[in-house]
Amino acid sequence: MPLHMTKIAFAAQSPADLRAWLESHAPFGEARLTTRYVPKRQEEMVGGSLYWIFEHALIGRSPILGFEQRESDGRWHIRLEPRLIPVVTKPKRAHQGWRYLKDEDAPRDLTDGEDSGDIMPPKLARELMKLGLV
Repeated sequence: MPLHMTKIAFAAQSPADLRAWLESHAPFGEARLTTRYVPKRQEEMVGGSLYWIFEHALIGRSPILGFEQRESDGRWHIRLEPRLIPVVTKPKRAHQGWRYLKDEDAPRDLTDGEDSGDIMPPKLARELMKLGLV
């Protein structure tokens, strides 16, 4: 089973904004995020995804293509497929940087014909989490 990671969709104003940013990198074949350190468990992430956190909920994922070190400053690129695959919304607290996510803890992808509007909105999921109901 692959290992995944989670990361806040930092400058995104909405899931559509995140999707647009990812898709804008399609001509390059990949989207890149920069991180200071490479994950120690990067080999386990082959076949894994980066799950995006927006408004304290996991809302989608981007498959991980690999990791590449920048020559200029030693930082690392997280190489992603330039697409956002919607998942069933799952509450997730915000954090700095990235965190690992086991495959069994990852939310499932939305099926064909299933709309994200059929799934609990992130704000409601967060409120239910605060109340201990999710």
